[in-house]
Amino acid sequence: MPVYSISHVENVRVCVVMVGLPARGKSLISQKIVRYLSWLSIKSKCFNVGSYRREVAKDTVINADFFDPQNPEGLNYRKQAIDTAIIDMMKWFLEENGVVGILDATNSTRKRRDMILRLCRENHIEPMFLESWCDDKELILQNIADVKTTSPDYVEKSSEFATKDFLKRIELYETVYETMDSVKDANLSFIKLVNVNAQIILNRIETYLESRIVYYVMNLHIKPRSIWLSRHGESEFNLTGQIGGDANLSERGWKYAKKLPELVLKSLGEDLQHTNLTVWTSTLKRTQQTASFLPYKKLQWKALDELDAGECDGMTYEEIEVNYPEDFKARDDDKYEYRYRGGESYRDIVIRLEPIIMELERQENILIITHQAVLRCLYAYFMNVPQEESPWMSIPLHTLIKLEPRAYSTLVSRIKADIPAVSTYKEKGTSQLGESKSSENVFKSRDLIKNSSSA
Repeated sequence: MPVYSISHVENVRVCVVMVGLPARGKSLISQKIVRYLSWLSIKSKCFNVGSYRREVAKDTVINADFFDPQNPEGLNYRKQAIDTAIIDMMKWFLEENGVVGILDATNSTRKRRDMILRLCRENHIEPMFLESWCDDKELILQNIADVKTTSPDYVEKSSEFATKDFLKRIELYETVYETMDSVKDANLSFIKLVNVNAQIILNRIETYLESRIVYYVMNLHIKPRSIWLSRHGESEFNLTGQIGGDANLSERGWKYAKKLPELVLKSLGEDLQHTNLTVWTSTLKRTQQTASFLPYKKLQWKALDELDAGECDGMTYEEIEVNYPEDFKARDDDKYEYRYRGGESYRDIVIRLEPIIMELERQENILIITHQAVLRCLYAYFMNVPQEESPWMSIPLHTLIKLEPRAYSTLVSRIKADIPAVSTYKEKGTSQLGESKSSENVFKSRDLIKNSSSA
């Protein structure tokens, strides 16, 4: 069952209609909403009209002039794109039982928004408009810098050309743009973000699902930032193959703790050496010991504690297989849903991590030192990894992971410390620890451990 099944009880389907000029963070917000809702088991999908436009106009030169309201060819291609995106979205709602669809486009005019409103109402889908309105020039330029480096429109184009062209594109959109208005749009459900979250205007938010989206969006910011993830250093329980517990670091684990400040500085780079970084740990000794040499503010979170193994706490997988053979098999069959006797499942971790995610979205630069199962769930959120894959991701010890959320993707970089550690990974179907190179159970998310650079 979904974590939040009320959307199905109400039989509510929502179309989030993005509104806003280019470089206002619409695509980033759209992707974040999809990641958040999918992470909570609410079936969601983003329909990016720019992607459809690039497909229908793939043989056409795309520059600012393409977006001129007086350019009939550009208008035709753009109409094809929005029409195809809407058709695909309605098909997804109908055939795949979609719950929240996001139409990611400028949707600049009331005429366009009225058309989408009518279509949604005809198909018994609740439309909710989400406008990102911004006149903060510094923030707009930051967004342009992000778009020009990640958008397919500017592949192989110079940075100077991309900035100039994008600013012209914005000017052309401004000639027809109509913002959401509390009087003119009084009958619509909408959220209006003014300069990201300097001011938030809400209008007619009525359903539970809409309120969940509002609560999440109110915690967002779209400024560039990074999040660092690391498991604790190798522990004494890691050496013996025991799960859970509150063990101290091993000798090699302490070496990693002493090395970690150097890895963090290397990952920050010269430009960010004086960044205000906050370190979050669990309440367990091994994470706090790993953070002990870091010269940054530290906070402990109970929600970051390792998955509770219940009656199996302190046991090895071999012991679990012998003592609880049915449970051992059940966990392999559905690792995400399986709950240890008297303990937790991966789904339970997701539920208790939701406040962590909300706080993470409000913060700028955070280093999280926590445990294998918890990091799998956090990584799955940022990388939109499917639930059935997330418990099988390999996240090795003694590796610092840097995530940089962007509009079209999340950039990942890794620094692997030159300090050996045991593998705590258990392949499906075995009680032995360590990864089999020939394993058939290899997901794309396993790339997390590949191509790591040494420090």
